[in-house]
Amino acid sequence: MDRARQAPAPASRDPKAVDAFLERVRSTPREGRGRLIFALDATASRQPTWDLAMETQAAMFATATAIGDLAVQLVFYRGLGECKAGPFVTRPDEMIQRMSRVSCRAGRTQIGRVLRHALSVHETTPVSALVFIGDCVEEEPDALYGLAGEMGLRKLPAFIFHEGHEPLAEQVLTHVARLSGGACCKFDARGPDELRRLLGAVAAYAAGGRPALEDHARKAGGAALRLTHQMGGGGGGGRDAGGR
Repeated sequence: MDRARQAPAPASRDPKAVDAFLERVRSTPREGRGRLIFALDATASRQPTWDLAMETQAAMFATATAIGDLAVQLVFYRGLGECKAGPFVTRPDEMIQRMSRVSCRAGRTQIGRVLRHALSVHETTPVSALVFIGDCVEEEPDALYGLAGEMGLRKLPAFIFHEGHEPLAEQVLTHVARLSGGACCKFDARGPDELRRLLGAVAAYAAGGRPALEDHARKAGGAALRLTHQMGGGGGGGRDAGGR
C-alpha cells in the first residue's frame, strides 16, 4: 500500500471543508438528466450508517422532486464478493423498501466494482453523479485511481462521504473523488443533519443543475436559500454489479 501513501493529502477537517464540498458540487458541470447512483459499503461495520442513509432518503428525494425529476439507483456491497445494483427508482418509499431488506455482512471493500458499474451505466445513459458512503479501503489504490481518472474523462463525478478516522482510507477516497471531478467530505454518523444537507445538495444538482436549484431556493427560502448561499453565488434484490 506504499503507493497509496503518495496520494495527495486528505481533505481538511476544519469547518470550511463542508462549504468547500458544497462549492465543488456547485461548480461541477452536470451531464445527463436527473440520474444518481447511490452506493454504500454494507460490510459489518456499516449498519449504523446504513440506517442513517435510509433516514436521509425522503429528505433527499423531497429536495430533488421540488426541482425536477430524479431517479436514484441503490448499489451496495457486502459479504464474500456480493455487489448488487437495483433499478433506478423515483420515489423515496421505493428506495427505503429496498434498503430495509438489506442487512450488513462482514466482508472486504469492493469500491472498484462500484466504480466500474457506474462507468458501465453512464456509458449507456448518462448519470449526473455517483454518491459513495464508506469508511475503509482494502483494495489496490492504483486500480481505483485508474477507474476514477476514467470517470473524470467521461464527466461522471464521484461525491464521496468518508466516515471514521482511518487516514489511509481518507487519502485514497479523497484522491478518487478528485480524479473523477467530484469531491470528498468527512462526516460523522452521529451528526445526521450534516449528511442530510450534503446529500440534498448533490440531489438538487442531479435533479436540475444550478439554475433550477437557485429557483427552488428563492421559492422555498429557509434552509434551501441558506444552502444556495453556502454553495456560492447567492434492496436486497437486484442485479449483480461491477460486470459480474
